[in-house]
Amino acid sequence: MRYYKKKEAIDKRKSDMQPIGESIKALLQAYRLDGKLNEVNLVQRWEEIMGKPIALKTQELYFRDSKLFVRLTSAPLKHELNMSKSKVVELLNRAAGHEVVKEVVFL
Repeated sequence: MRYYKKKEAIDKRKSDMQPIGESIKALLQAYRLDGKLNEVNLVQRWEEIMGKPIALKTQELYFRDSKLFVRLTSAPLKHELNMSKSKVVELLNRAAGHEVVKEVVFL
């Protein structure tokens, strides 16, 4: 004997369903993890965003209070990036899709 669900039960279940992407976003917002996830994503994508030459001269990246701290091995590169901090912040925020980085500090 086959079991057939009633149409009302199927319609009720469909109304409670939502896409998995929306569920994950809601979960991240509920646990306030979306900001940290965006920061980790930017650190992982540093080479893709800034380019391989800069990534090779980068020693360490970390976030603290919406500030990105970047330790560089090259003094001339540090000076060059200090001169264009606003452009770096703009590039990073554009890659993230919204404002994640408020300031960049080159060490």
